[in-house]
Amino acid sequence: MAEGTGVVKGKTSIMRAALTGLHLTGAGRLLAPYTQGEGLIFTLHQVCPDEEKDRAFSPNRILKVTPDFLEAVLDQVLEAGLEVVTLDEAAGRLAHGEGGRFACFTFDDGYRDNLQYALPLFRARQVPLALYVPTDYPSGNGELWWLALEAAVAKSSPEILVDRDGGAWRLPTGTDADKNRSYERMYWWLRGLDERKMREIVRALATRYGIDLAGQCRDLIMTWDELREMAADPLVTIGAHTKDHFALAKLPVDEAVEQIVESADRLEAELGARPVHFAYPYGDPGSAGTREFALTEGAGFRTAVTTRKGMLFPAHRDYLTALPRVSLNGEFQKLSYTSLYLTGAPFAIWNGFQQVDAA
Repeated sequence: MAEGTGVVKGKTSIMRAALTGLHLTGAGRLLAPYTQGEGLIFTLHQVCPDEEKDRAFSPNRILKVTPDFLEAVLDQVLEAGLEVVTLDEAAGRLAHGEGGRFACFTFDDGYRDNLQYALPLFRARQVPLALYVPTDYPSGNGELWWLALEAAVAKSSPEILVDRDGGAWRLPTGTDADKNRSYERMYWWLRGLDERKMREIVRALATRYGIDLAGQCRDLIMTWDELREMAADPLVTIGAHTKDHFALAKLPVDEAVEQIVESADRLEAELGARPVHFAYPYGDPGSAGTREFALTEGAGFRTAVTTRKGMLFPAHRDYLTALPRVSLNGEFQKLSYTSLYLTGAPFAIWNGFQQVDAA
């Protein structure tokens, strides 16, 4: 499962080359009638000015887009003739096969900058958005472990020390290239571990390198009062995202159900409405599969979204708790790329022209 930075950067380079090729040849436009589907759901995380653009070590930049880029994408989507709709409307259109092409904008984790920078852009255009909240986060108890890992690597030099299998794992961090490689090795190793074991290791790293996990959460994530402000806006849909941001597929079924149901319970208690939309943490096939798709449906959710790449097609009416999304990635902030996303061509090629991936 582990991939080194060279592999990840290589995939990014290949994807950029493929997108450029589709753009320059016009192949995306030619394929669009067959690949664009009914619409798409965008995934975002943070929306904030790019204060790290000159930093050579910033592995989580992929989770951040600038307000200017988001504004440009919103206008591009509207100018392309897609209607920006709520998740309820998207589910209805898929179920009944009515309405034109559409887009949904969804934000994971509840970052405060969504309120500060993103919401005004949607209000200015009077178009909706959805926010998926892990319910431990607004209380300041969340562990944004990927950011803690980045901070630990940034603070360590010339090496970082990690507890692994009862011994010490030493990885070089003397240069930015070292930091990038070591971050990727640790990240993917941690992603392969049991969720609680992984958090235990990150807590030990945070202690060793003086990182305040709770402080990170309080600094970056909205409080319940701020979420109430967002939820009061009729443009905003609040969805569930588990309690602890655990990969559900790694949990026993009873714990997975607890994460799903109790997150909905808490959102209902705090915000006054029970969510009917859900996002799987991480959202890849190793984190959510057929068992999880059935569990969210059984828990009463109308839709649930993954991070599997793809457009929405009529066949998705039978897989509303296994919906794909399209990431607005901080490494791909160009309108030439997003114009291709709207054709669906890159994702059709990625998926071997298979419209539904719900395995």
